[in-house]
Amino acid sequence: MPIQLLQQAAAANEWLAITPELMLALLALLLLVLELVLPRQLHTLIPATAIVAQIVIALGLAFNFDSAFTGPGTAFNGLLRLTADGQFLRLFFLVCSIFVCLLGTVCLAKQRMPRVEFYHLVLIITAAMMLLAQSNHFVLFFVALETVTVGFYILVSYFRESPLSLEAGLKYLVMGALSSSILLFGIVLLYGAAGNQALPGGSPNSMNFDQLRIFLTDNPGNFLASAGIVLVLAGVAFKIGAVPFQIWIPDVYQGAPTPVTAFLAVASKAAGFAVLLILTQRVFAPYQGLVIPVLSVMAAATILFGNLAALTQHNVKRLIGLSGVSHAGYLMIGVIAAYHEPHAIGAIWFYLSAYLLASFAVFGVMAHVAGPNDADQELDHYADLARDQPFLAAVLAIGLGSLAGIPPLAGFMGKLLIFVSAFKAGLYPLLAVAIAGVVISIYYYFGWIKAAFFPAWRPTDAGLPQAAVPARTPVNLGVRIALTVLAVTSVLLGFYQGAFGQWILTR
Repeated sequence: MPIQLLQQAAAANEWLAITPELMLALLALLLLVLELVLPRQLHTLIPATAIVAQIVIALGLAFNFDSAFTGPGTAFNGLLRLTADGQFLRLFFLVCSIFVCLLGTVCLAKQRMPRVEFYHLVLIITAAMMLLAQSNHFVLFFVALETVTVGFYILVSYFRESPLSLEAGLKYLVMGALSSSILLFGIVLLYGAAGNQALPGGSPNSMNFDQLRIFLTDNPGNFLASAGIVLVLAGVAFKIGAVPFQIWIPDVYQGAPTPVTAFLAVASKAAGFAVLLILTQRVFAPYQGLVIPVLSVMAAATILFGNLAALTQHNVKRLIGLSGVSHAGYLMIGVIAAYHEPHAIGAIWFYLSAYLLASFAVFGVMAHVAGPNDADQELDHYADLARDQPFLAAVLAIGLGSLAGIPPLAGFMGKLLIFVSAFKAGLYPLLAVAIAGVVISIYYYFGWIKAAFFPAWRPTDAGLPQAAVPARTPVNLGVRIALTVLAVTSVLLGFYQGAFGQWILTR
């Protein structure tokens, strides 16, 4: 009998459903093999192999968007749910990984560090994020989440010769372990409550999201379930950097290598919101009377804290980290609005897409302005950037303008869609806080642009020594093309959304 059960379970494993993830895992192993078999002078081909192979996987996924999943449905005995949203997030994470690998070729060239292992870890984390965004069971959810987290433990402290990178890795390890403990405790409480078969809807398979929702529907106001939901939301809030669980962000973002900071700021945040949408809109939907107040308080505090704390920052990595906290607050408003306005989910996907374009444009410029000391990236280092490297300055202005929500850039459309959804959902107090946050953010975003475009008074004018500015990295052809694509797409997506906009409106 046990053998028959195992055979039945194995028969339900639809391996074709996770083809992109398997291809990424095989590609990660291939990179390690290539390092062993290729002569040292050919090791420079390994990053190019990783980037080109991911582009091929992404194109295959894009051209088979509708046929690459049999959904909405489940696979692997209910562990995985295959949806169009999950397919979109697969593409999203692949695009993030491609740009992270591209930034890695710039930043790793300034360091005496192993190269191949960096790309290997990026691929593994990307595959885990893709599975995380499609999880339908707390076992897969937790395993995929911890795979992502453990990978980031290594990447954050990758520049091990830098004390700030090691410090960032230690802080991320401690805070990540704490958040995982809180999350796991919440899952245990939910399992204990929903696994009680004496209660309506109780089932030994209560770790399954669909079964858990049935239990929550049949047992409104259950204390253990309520406590578990709050703890799970707290654990997810750590991952997206929402107040009061954002304390790790400035130090970790500053100490981590610039490509890793970009990976954390965009892909990790998107994975957190993918999970948050799955939990709030599907699993915890019967308890929205508890979820909405908790998320509303967190969203308002997150927007205000992120924007106000960024005002005083001079290190651009800390600034972009704290501004990312505020963006998490705007996205949380979309999550709350999705309870009453279905188009809010599409608005979230559009916002994340605009955020991807703008953020990687900014991080691409940061990678070229930074010197060997990656953590030391100050606003003063951008002096005369428009005069010396006008291309980088233009990309920086477009990226920061989009993050600030300046029309007609894609970031403006993303904020507009979120705000319209919040207005339709009647979230007027949160909408007022969000608008105030946008106004505040203009100060520090335009302060960064001002540093790059307008000459400032120098300490040498008063006879004081001038701080050393690191030499800027020349922009190679591949990176120049990538940054151009990011900047141009940010502009075009602000003017015309096309088929992507139509798909968003049908979510």
